Amino acid sequence: MAFTVIIPARLASTRLPNKPLADLGGKPMVVRVAERAALSGAAQIIVATDHIDIARACEQHGIAVRLTRADHPSGTDRIAEVAAALGLPAEAVVVNVQGDEPLIDPALIAATAAQISTTVPMATAAHVVESAADAFNANVVKVVLNQAGRAMYFSRATIPWHRDGFAQSTDQLPAGYEPLRHIGLYAYRQDFLQMYPTLTASPLEQIEALEQLRVLWHGYSIAVHIAPSAPAAGVDTPEDLARVRQFFTV
Repeated sequence: MAFTVIIPARLASTRLPNKPLADLGGKPMVVRVAERAALSGAAQIIVATDHIDIARACEQHGIAVRLTRADHPSGTDRIAEVAAALGLPAEAVVVNVQGDEPLIDPALIAATAAQISTTVPMATAAHVVESAADAFNANVVKVVLNQAGRAMYFSRATIPWHRDGFAQSTDQLPAGYEPLRHIGLYAYRQDFLQMYPTLTASPLEQIEALEQLRVLWHGYSIAVHIAPSAPAAGVDTPEDLARVRQFFTV
């Protein structure tokens, strides 16, 4: 399946200033992300940014880039602007790869893109939670699926709740209980991506602070690819940056 990867990248970051331009072995982080995405088999990779410094950094390393408006409320809105400017056909598949994932698995990108169909306009990924600490961590977003592998709900809460198992102990996961952790990677069919910014925010989305709940609220399907293992963590803090730098050498 042919697909386009668009990488939203904003310079502003409260926890790690200038994050997309952080040096990783002689190249900016956003460039490293684009290089990983290029290994996925994508037809094209484009960085979507609102800042000229990021645009210049991409151009210096031969990465396609588009400047966008600065007032987009989310990365999804930003990539929708770029996808529209590219003139992609309605059936085209667009993958949103976050600009702070320099270790992202290219195969995960391709597998998520492959979930899109004529009846499924959006896809994402998940992996099995392996610890009780993650199951009960509100920063770890969980997802439950129906028998067709479509998302039924995303939550920061522990879902599904193992009634009998947790009645005995919450220190470990009950035998056979395998909740799924959501991975923040999204694919869209182009016609749906262009419609997405017009969808009104849902109460559930506002309560959970999870943008993808807007899609379910309005009755659209989200396919979920189950990854065989947890992906490498992204970069949110200086500690994360130090960890990731160990994988890159000049």
